[in-house]
Amino acid sequence: MGDAQESVRKVDRGAAPSGCPVSRGADGTWRVHGYAAAREVLRSTDTVQAGLGIETVEKLPARIRRPVLYQDGPGHREQRRQTARFFTPRRVDEHYRELMARVADEQVAVVRRAGRARLSDLSFTMAIEVVREIIGLTHSRPGLKRRLDAFFPEEFGRPGLTSARGLYWLVRQNVNWLRIHLADVRPAIRAHRRRERDDLIGHLLADGCSDAEILGECLTYAAAGMVTTREFICAAAWHLFDDPALQKRYRAAEEPERLALLQEILRLEPVVGRLSRRTTAPLEVGGVRVGTGELITVHVDEANADPEVVGGDPLLLRPGRVLGLGPWAAGLAFGDGAHRCPGAGVAVLEADVLLSRLFALDGLRTAGVPRVSFKDDIGGYEIRDLTVVLPTGG
Repeated sequence: MGDAQESVRKVDRGAAPSGCPVSRGADGTWRVHGYAAAREVLRSTDTVQAGLGIETVEKLPARIRRPVLYQDGPGHREQRRQTARFFTPRRVDEHYRELMARVADEQVAVVRRAGRARLSDLSFTMAIEVVREIIGLTHSRPGLKRRLDAFFPEEFGRPGLTSARGLYWLVRQNVNWLRIHLADVRPAIRAHRRRERDDLIGHLLADGCSDAEILGECLTYAAAGMVTTREFICAAAWHLFDDPALQKRYRAAEEPERLALLQEILRLEPVVGRLSRRTTAPLEVGGVRVGTGELITVHVDEANADPEVVGGDPLLLRPGRVLGLGPWAAGLAFGDGAHRCPGAGVAVLEADVLLSRLFALDGLRTAGVPRVSFKDDIGGYEIRDLTVVLPTGG
């Protein structure tokens, strides 16, 4: 990939693409840029999760079971096996599709009534309603969206005890945890204990999890299923608004073609651009030997644009590419291996259910210029100020 290569990416993460599949930074971290090498790392049983706030999780008392995102090994694989039923294509179609359609219609009605709306609000509502059904957070007090917005702010501060700012973020973080526990998780747990339900909280209770452990899992799923889906929907809409031919193709397509188109956008614009692992044994990565205890960062955005896998002009948006990606046209945007996102199919489908209805509105356009901010630790992005507007009488 050359630096001058044409690109239609909306999200510029700053670093120029590397021509080397594996390199080592000045800080000693191994950086993986090639697709094949990235998949080796993510699928290896000789690596464990790193990053994603795992340092904070490791400080929890040993008696508290870690959320599944931070587990590795046989226990993690068994948990994933037991919860896989919540994300099968049949389950998604039979249990969540009707909900997606209802929520999407409600969001379209918001746009029709007001004539304009922030897409981040519409997409966050969509993601919240779907994921809360999967989790079992269906007995919340009013204000869940507001509480989640506070818990996942656009800019995070670092909690600590040595500065006023650190103390502020420490108190804020704990207050937000408490609010979600009291208003959302505890009512759900009580309702599940009165009547069993086949959802994530029901599974966790049957598995003997404590309230604190269930809270941790709920927040993990909220981050993975609500926040990232919100950003993906905004990125996909941005591409569709800026490319009339692509939008026309999307509007005319049947669902399978629309889903493939959205996955191609996600290949280009992975919401999480960096995935980190730490080796537990010597590992061969892209022909390079990495020692035990080393930190490896997979650059998902670069791996997803590896021309050896995705073909020519990898930074252009071309739905229907003949890919070497297997069944996952989005590449490594949902990860790979034991920690691959189980809700990948849910996220792409709910994005399509909402966007297909929005773009069916005659005259829908955007106002203003979207703003992109970043979560540097995961190479993640957030898109704000993308406002959708309908002409009077639309």
